[in-house]
Amino acid sequence: MQILVDRGKCQGYGNCVVAEPRVFDLDEDGIVKVLDDAPADELRDQVKYAVLDCPARALDLEG
Repeated sequence: MQILVDRGKCQGYGNCVVAEPRVFDLDEDGIVKVLDDAPADELRDQVKYAVLDCPARALDLEG
C-alpha cells in the first residue's frame, strides 16, 4: 500500500491526523505530510479510513 498525496488539494482539515497520527501529520503550513510511506498492515484500516474521511480528497491509496 502506497499513500498518494495531492498537496495542492489539501485544506488542512486534519481529519487524516485524527484518524491515524502515526502515519499523518500537518506541516508548518498546515498541509498534510506522510510520516510513514509504507505503514504496517496493522494500520491498513485506519489509513483507508483517513483517505476516505478527507473532505478535500487530497489522499489516495495505491496497491
